[in-house]
Amino acid sequence: MKKWILALIIYFGSLSVVYADQRIDASLIKCVDGDTAVFKVDNEEIKFRFLAIDTPETVHPTKGEEEGGKVASTYTCERLTNAKKLQIAYDEASTKTDKYGRGLAWIYVDDYLLQEELIKLGYAEVAYIYGKYEFVDHLCEVQKSARDSKLGIWNGNREEGYCKTKSNKTTKVSKEETTRTKKKETKDKKNSSLDELIDILEKMIDKTTCVPILIFLCVLLVVLKAIRGKNKKK
Repeated sequence: MKKWILALIIYFGSLSVVYADQRIDASLIKCVDGDTAVFKVDNEEIKFRFLAIDTPETVHPTKGEEEGGKVASTYTCERLTNAKKLQIAYDEASTKTDKYGRGLAWIYVDDYLLQEELIKLGYAEVAYIYGKYEFVDHLCEVQKSARDSKLGIWNGNREEGYCKTKSNKTTKVSKEETTRTKKKETKDKKNSSLDELIDILEKMIDKTTCVPILIFLCVLLVVLKAIRGKNKKK
């Protein structure tokens, strides 16, 4: 009985969910559009929606063909068709399928990340981010370069989506941190000045023999120490 339990523990312990850069070999069954394709993975045919990107539509039932969709679709299909090696990798921060039952994964073509290629050429943008996906920060940097160069979909007045929102949040946080830092520096300077003044008063009190002056200095010392104590509590 103990041997059976041990065997089961070893067996199930050896099973693991494949995520991040744990790649799974795949083969192309059919191209769909710029960000979708059907692959055969572990002897199962799965339609995959490429994780974290969006290309203009070519086969959407209501939107029809959007500008730039054909170019993206052609590029994706050529890369997948001519690939010597195709692999997919799930991301730990994402679900493995979307609400339509399509697989969600990073797509590797001959060891190159296809999502990055599409964004770099201006054929796609970073989109549909619902978690801290592994490559999103890097993809936003790549997208900025494509946008600055007005490549593909950025050759016009297209508004950025996720990356712009992310950048604005980062800027806001950075400004808040800068403000907090400046306030702290100002407070530290004030406290430092008070400390110096208190030290001077204490030395003067030690040397003063005139009673009226001594009383005045002592009162002033008490007031300054009270102010210092109040500042430290803030």
